[in-house]
Amino acid sequence: MTAYLPVARLFRSRERGADRVAFIELFFDLVFVFAVTQLSHHLIEYPTFQGALETLVMLVAVWWVWIYTTWVTNWMNPQKGPVRWMLIALMLVGLVLSTAIPQAFDDRGLQFALAYLVMQVGRTLFVVISYRRVGDPQAALNLTRITIWFFYSAPFWIAGALIGGDAQLLLWAVALGIELSAPAVRYWVPGINASPIESWQVAGGHMSERAGLFMILALGESIIITGTLFSRNEITASSVWAMLAAFVGTILFWLLYFSHGAEHGERFISRAEQTGRIARLTYTYLHMVLVGGVVLLAVGDDLVLAHPDDPLDATTNAIVVAAAALYLLGNLLFKRSIGRPWLRSHLLGMAALTALWATAPLISGMTPLMLTWIVNGIVALVVVIDEYVWPVDDDDDADQEAADSVEI
Repeated sequence: MTAYLPVARLFRSRERGADRVAFIELFFDLVFVFAVTQLSHHLIEYPTFQGALETLVMLVAVWWVWIYTTWVTNWMNPQKGPVRWMLIALMLVGLVLSTAIPQAFDDRGLQFALAYLVMQVGRTLFVVISYRRVGDPQAALNLTRITIWFFYSAPFWIAGALIGGDAQLLLWAVALGIELSAPAVRYWVPGINASPIESWQVAGGHMSERAGLFMILALGESIIITGTLFSRNEITASSVWAMLAAFVGTILFWLLYFSHGAEHGERFISRAEQTGRIARLTYTYLHMVLVGGVVLLAVGDDLVLAHPDDPLDATTNAIVVAAAALYLLGNLLFKRSIGRPWLRSHLLGMAALTALWATAPLISGMTPLMLTWIVNGIVALVVVIDEYVWPVDDDDDADQEAADSVEI
């Protein structure tokens, strides 16, 4: 029993207050600040449909690394030496992965693929070994299943990197398709079946806080791009208005998620009986949509700040409008998954943005700067409606009933 004590301490206590986010987790996130920046710059450099698909594949991969690590630090205690050093090792490999992003579909595909697999497999094996040493075979088996699924996808990652060209995008998409389907089928493996959902319980407060911190990290990329470009540009009336439009857009995105959604989500998952179900749907899958919208916001800010008064082109129109529409969709699904109804404000906002995308090219004199302010106006209207017309129901009993009945 004594031999297992040091290993047992590697896992978090489930006592109240033991689920706080550790400083090492915030330190670990610094690598992902760089990764999100690299993703935004990749799409800025290749603002085509192909470039968008490449960015999407890499964004999902980056998110998948981060969210799996968040699950691990939800169970394990990052304050303990071995776990802390595991996170630091992941930071180093994550830096290797992030530096490969600009050329991942050129001559650094193998670097990206190997770094990704080392992070995913290495971290998961670390947890498997820790659970086995502490004498928890069920948890160890769960993580073994995850490892096996990563081995299913590994040949597609490696083959895509080696073959290159159009096949690389397809093979990497297949690899991610395999991995994205794994939690939905509870990591079913022939011979050892699927993991019981009850074995995936999490500390809800920690999971929701970590997701919120990643959203702040992603929104920070928009602030960085805004400040960097404004400092380099000549100060004119248009550049000032473009900077203000970008700043206002970021604030509106923050309000949509944090004003009610993030706090409501924390209460919802904290009161649920089966926290694993909610963590899987709400914080593992649906937040990818939200992060995608924020990355597009940063790219749109770059395009508008660079050419605020130019005639509106199809690429800028698509990215600026899609950023807001995708973010509204992500918020709609997120808030629905934590017990709120289908919010009409979000649906109306998405409809208005779709109409704007279709009609903006037909409006004489339309510029990127004008488009951005119109988009901000639509999103602001959604925020106001949510805040004053259809406020969130904070009834504790309703939250508890919805949390206990959530289905996936």
